[in-house]
Amino acid sequence: MATFNGLGMNMGTLSRLSHAKSRSISPENFTGEKGKGGMATEGTGAIHARDLGQGWKMSPSIDIQPGETFTLADIEGPGAIQHIWMTPTGHWRFSIIRIYWDDEETPSVECPVGDFFACGWGEYAQVTSPAICVNPGSAFNCYWEMPFKKRCRITMENLADAKMRVYYQIDYTLTDVPEDAAYFHAQFRRTNPLPYKDVYTILDGVKGHGHFVGVYMAWGTNNNGWWGEGEIKFFIDGDGEFPTICGTGTEDYFCGSYNFDHDNAYCEYTTPYAGLPQVIRPDGVYRSQQRFGMYRWHIMDPVRFEDDLRVTIQALGWRQRLGWTEGGPYLPLQDDIASVAFWYQTLSAAPFPELPDREYLEVI
Repeated sequence: MATFNGLGMNMGTLSRLSHAKSRSISPENFTGEKGKGGMATEGTGAIHARDLGQGWKMSPSIDIQPGETFTLADIEGPGAIQHIWMTPTGHWRFSIIRIYWDDEETPSVECPVGDFFACGWGEYAQVTSPAICVNPGSAFNCYWEMPFKKRCRITMENLADAKMRVYYQIDYTLTDVPEDAAYFHAQFRRTNPLPYKDVYTILDGVKGHGHFVGVYMAWGTNNNGWWGEGEIKFFIDGDGEFPTICGTGTEDYFCGSYNFDHDNAYCEYTTPYAGLPQVIRPDGVYRSQQRFGMYRWHIMDPVRFEDDLRVTIQALGWRQRLGWTEGGPYLPLQDDIASVAFWYQTLSAAPFPELPDREYLEVI
């Protein structure tokens, strides 16, 4: 996206001046108003600042009670979200982040907070990429650019039985937005277990003009042996039985190769545009399944569509057959698979499938 309007910068244009207005929302300035930060006289830090007074970290975080939805930001545009940082406590599958654009009644972003930040298994995994960074000890950072023309509203819902505490900061700019700027979307899905011979759907029902920019997957295997022979497929603008883009294997799509194997073991990696940052290995007692967290960002190679898009991936392994010299037949798998698809498109987007209830969302 052009940088002179203040929406985003890169190293090549960092010196360009702009009349965009920098703003930030946090518990120290809930509205992001100019000159209104650090004015709180009560908050989660008040007990610690009682001898120091106003301006001394009185309100660094907020508590969200069980069943409550809290509005993290409500911004009048035009402008763009540039960075989101947060450290939510509790069960990350039970904390649902939603983002609404331009007074839309249905969200354009809806997913558990851990999956949105590429940590779908409820455990920390370090991630280094231009779009998502996860840093010690539980610092979630999002750099997806999110322009809006009228309004942006960001909420967090707590589905858990206990309160959650959230430190957060949402950095944005107030600026003119080009007419051809599309709106950011992110959609969570989970199937557990995947029915035999079904393909997993990453995204479906998308109508409009836009481009697909990435996916995070939390993949739990229910079988012995290799699990990643499946092909990803992009059905673009009316494709029927066969897609326009067809991958060659799961680890290939995530920019790895040969089973993510190095020295006869899974090898974690995190790079700018693809990674396997998390491998949860069985411990011989209660951790019985292998679990994987993977991301692939199409920042340099977005998948463009004019009218519609559907994205699927196969769950495919190998049958163990004696006497086969070049491997046995393929084995359709019945795994626990969750994903977050990321894309930009015009409004209004089709309503998302209903988010699963808490029991189905839970990592088990």
